[in-house]
Amino acid sequence: MSTVDPTVATNPRRAPGRWQRFWRSRLVRSFRRSKTALIGAVIFLLLTLSALFAPLIAVTDPYDLATLDLFNSHLPPIWEEYGTAPFLLGTDSQGGDMLSLMLYGMRSSLTVAFLAVATSSILGTALGLIAGYFGRRVDGVIMRIADIQFTFPAILLALLIGGISQSLLSNSARAELAMPIVVLALGLSHWPHFARLVRGAVLVEKNKDYVAAAKLAGRGPWTIMRRQLLPNVLNPIFVLATLDIAFAVMGEATLSFLGFGLPPTEPSLGTLIRTGYNYLYSGEWWLIVFPALWLVLLVVSINLVGDWLRDALNPKLHQGS
Repeated sequence: MSTVDPTVATNPRRAPGRWQRFWRSRLVRSFRRSKTALIGAVIFLLLTLSALFAPLIAVTDPYDLATLDLFNSHLPPIWEEYGTAPFLLGTDSQGGDMLSLMLYGMRSSLTVAFLAVATSSILGTALGLIAGYFGRRVDGVIMRIADIQFTFPAILLALLIGGISQSLLSNSARAELAMPIVVLALGLSHWPHFARLVRGAVLVEKNKDYVAAAKLAGRGPWTIMRRQLLPNVLNPIFVLATLDIAFAVMGEATLSFLGFGLPPTEPSLGTLIRTGYNYLYSGEWWLIVFPALWLVLLVVSINLVGDWLRDALNPKLHQGS
């Protein structure tokens, strides 16, 4: 007859829950130890939340002309002479509160950035999987297309797509389709980076035993790519996608500043900088300085998190840990 150890019965060791395992994971511990990653994540989170809750925070709504008053136009920031509440950072030529415009503008910039990164990552990952797994002619065709596109700077290709859309569409149609066009331009300009990254990882992974076992089990190539190869190449995709968000934000700002992005009626950080540039030499410096600083803060915070994620997911840096 078996007996139960009283110490085990009275003090059973409970297995850690899912949240405890996540909190104790190497990735989370690395994040907690990285001051730059923490600072970047906090700044990005605050900026994102302020953009999401812009309708609750903003003094004026740039999409609602009833909230604008021309008598409040050209006001300086509140700490300067003639500055007045509640316009903390001043107003533009239409009487719109600059802080409100930046909050709504950041919503547009982040929306474009996330959709563009989703487009480039999905397209690039799919083509990279196909090129790396099938190889030979398929690989040659896809990689030669990527190499040709690499000869053009990404922003020039985005400008080309934006210019073609302007020549083919009417003013009203271009204004309605401005955001999808910018998303498509930025997404198509950066997919080769994802394709080349995924192709290189697949060339390594497809020769391993678990892929051979899946083939022996009768699984088809599409199933192997989806279930075996894709989960094993996600880490570098996440890193590149995080860093690519900063590129997409800057790309949208560049296109909008040059007149190929979002229209002035749909404010973004790029359109605000473009509009403010026209008033720079008239002394209304706040119209360009504050949106530019907001853009820099957003991009730097994303890059801080992306740099940490790149190091944290690099297995070569943790071989001795």
